[in-house]
Amino acid sequence: MTDMDEGTETDPPAAASTANDGAAGWFTGMTDDTDPDAAAERVRMGSATAPRDWPSIAVDEEVVDSRAAYYDRLHAVTTAATRSAVRERERADDQQLVHAVRAMDDCERLANELAERVAAWAGSRFPSSSPGIAGARALATEDPTDELDRRVVSLATQVSEIADQRDALEATIEQTAPAVAPNLAAMAGATLAARLIALAGGLESLAKKPAGTVQVLGAEDALFAHLAGRAPSPKHGVIYTHEFVRGTRPDDRGSAARALAGKLALAARVDHYSGVYRESLHDDLRERMATIRARAEEERDENDETHGGAA
Repeated sequence: MTDMDEGTETDPPAAASTANDGAAGWFTGMTDDTDPDAAAERVRMGSATAPRDWPSIAVDEEVVDSRAAYYDRLHAVTTAATRSAVRERERADDQQLVHAVRAMDDCERLANELAERVAAWAGSRFPSSSPGIAGARALATEDPTDELDRRVVSLATQVSEIADQRDALEATIEQTAPAVAPNLAAMAGATLAARLIALAGGLESLAKKPAGTVQVLGAEDALFAHLAGRAPSPKHGVIYTHEFVRGTRPDDRGSAARALAGKLALAARVDHYSGVYRESLHDDLRERMATIRARAEEERDENDETHGGAA
């Protein structure tokens, strides 16, 4: 199993002396009163130079009464270590960004759905009402005259508050994303960067994905349909919302999406492994996009000349 690092200040004397000859186990010096979190930390941070019969050693050191008791103790400690690692991972900055963007999307979806319900109901109670979140905000300022009106206005107020929460979450993402992933946020925009990180499951996971996978993140249904032979291969996923893809003519969007995805993949790797902003990444992308769009300009000019000559 695992072994303790030698010479740590928290090791008891017996563990330290044994660790010097590579014989210390994670359990060395432990008693029934040992803090479970401290034991879990030993398991997480320790290492073993070679396999040993740790259950027998634990029995010989009188840490446990039997091999079965050793495995019971090991199970409890490793479970605590796993929970500690999960808590630590969930507190990581990129995971906080994932929670924020998912919450923002949930608020946006809920606000829009409730706004539709408010509009349908308010049309029968307030003739001047209008649809959408803006309409719900306006309706929230109305003075109800009876119980039904109060319910409609109350629901409209809820829509307004949820929409406000969505806007507040977006502001938090705009502030947080550049610190978590400076290159990705600068290249994709804070919100799209957060969505890519969320779809990948974290910045580390995104950094390990090839450009082709980054290109179709968010288009999983279309990709599975393609793999099943029911649809063409998707050219892009959520990166379609980027101006470099959305603002490119349809014939060149595949090229634009590939170029953008390639640089986004590189940006994610730089952010994860170094966290240093690199302007060269962004310059390279701008140059590539200029080349792709120049192609459209050249073809347009050729078409104009052809049509002009024919005339």
